[in-house]
Amino acid sequence: MRGPYDDIIHLPHPTSENHPRMSRADRAAQFSPFAALTGHGAAIRETARLTDRQAELSEDIRAELDRKQALLLERLAEQPEIIVTWFCPDEEKDGGTYITTRGRLKKIDLSARRMVLTDGTGITLEEIADLQSELFQGLF
Repeated sequence: MRGPYDDIIHLPHPTSENHPRMSRADRAAQFSPFAALTGHGAAIRETARLTDRQAELSEDIRAELDRKQALLLERLAEQPEIIVTWFCPDEEKDGGTYITTRGRLKKIDLSARRMVLTDGTGITLEEIADLQSELFQGLF
């Protein structure tokens, strides 16, 4: 076999007397990909994240929720256990998520239009989609 590099193929690898050899990690870092558009990946993930629209409740459902809230207000001293399904608006984009929370009712602040559970969870009354409690058994 004769080739154009036969004269140098078996020579030792040249090393510089002035510059030390680069470590494998540093050498590999030269060829690693970089983010030319900083934040682009995060923006794509945020755009792909799905949110729900808040459903418009009918007048009948709204009236039933008002009756349930009035009953809860009467029995507030008992701190009744409730299950609340409510719409939590997304802070980053339009829409939000429906959340179902179980807890004991601490107070209903009518001036702030807010319900507070004993664990500190605050729920705006307009965002409530469903209320359940043992107090409502046989009434609604």
